[in-house]
Amino acid sequence: MEVASGATRYDTILASARRESKRQGILVAVVMAVCVIALAITGFFDARRFIEGGPAIAQLASEMVPPNFARWQHWMRPLLDTLAMSIAGTALAVLMSLPLSLLAAPNISPNAMVYRAVRTLLAALRSVPEIILGILFVAAVGFGALPGVLALALHSVGMVGKFYAEAIEHVDPKPLEAARAAGASGFQVITHAVLPQVLPQLADITIYRWEYHFRASAVLGIVGAGGIGFELMAALRLIKYDEVAAILLTILACVVVVDGIGARLRKTLK
Repeated sequence: MEVASGATRYDTILASARRESKRQGILVAVVMAVCVIALAITGFFDARRFIEGGPAIAQLASEMVPPNFARWQHWMRPLLDTLAMSIAGTALAVLMSLPLSLLAAPNISPNAMVYRAVRTLLAALRSVPEIILGILFVAAVGFGALPGVLALALHSVGMVGKFYAEAIEHVDPKPLEAARAAGASGFQVITHAVLPQVLPQLADITIYRWEYHFRASAVLGIVGAGGIGFELMAALRLIKYDEVAAILLTILACVVVVDGIGARLRKTLK
């Protein structure tokens, strides 16, 4: 009887594993099918377009080589502006995201209405691309780094606030319950039971967002928000593709340096 019972349990476990494997296989197949359909809709499988575009790409590549670094000294200030935009945008995003994330975390938010309202606000902010916000802020406050900072910060509140809220949502509830049982106020619960658990994750999210902001700052310069992107757009308008290549290589080098600094900071904070 015991042998039969053990065999039955084994068969049940094996059948359950097979069903789970089958479900996963179906899910993977569906995802792959959706990706193939999306590629087909966008014309990725139209070989004729690639063949016809080949000569134009070759011509463009020939005009970009060798890169022209003759004006490299004129790019130092725009690069500094781009770096300043990324740091300032990240700082503003963190300052606005932290209180909103506390309201958007269901285990901390005062009630369901506040939770849903803040979640909706965060979704609305991240649904508007920063380049659109950059255009709007350039029209509102003029050209320069300021509209870029505002665009980066406002868009990132939606993303950073969401990531912060999800980190706070998954904290160990026992320290929170202990703090509340000891008569701690809501603010004390946050400072003594919540933040100590999530600070490493919040630091990781912040550093990753700063790395992203540097790249996004270069793009925002194209719409008049200052930085190296403004120089890139000027070179494109003058059809100086050799200078465009040099600027792109300069941006690439700066991105590698920023990513390296971010990795070092993450390692230090851990």
